[in-house]
Amino acid sequence: MFHLIKYFVLLVGLVTIAYFALPRFGYEVNMNYFNETKEECQKRLEECGKEYVQQGTKNANCDFNCVDPKLIISKQN
Repeated sequence: MFHLIKYFVLLVGLVTIAYFALPRFGYEVNMNYFNETKEECQKRLEECGKEYVQQGTKNANCDFNCVDPKLIISKQN
């Protein structure tokens, strides 16, 4: 249990340091990325669900990857 708490504190510390260090090196974090892409992602998942119902699990090709890391952290202009 102690190790789990220790890793959580370490992860929060690294995220905090990265959040303040990235702008110093010319990068910016898009904090609104998930709010902006939520509707589009839900729409893609609904279409994929319909495709699974129509074609079955063997023939359906769906892309469940809704997060693009290149759009979360990008170079400042």
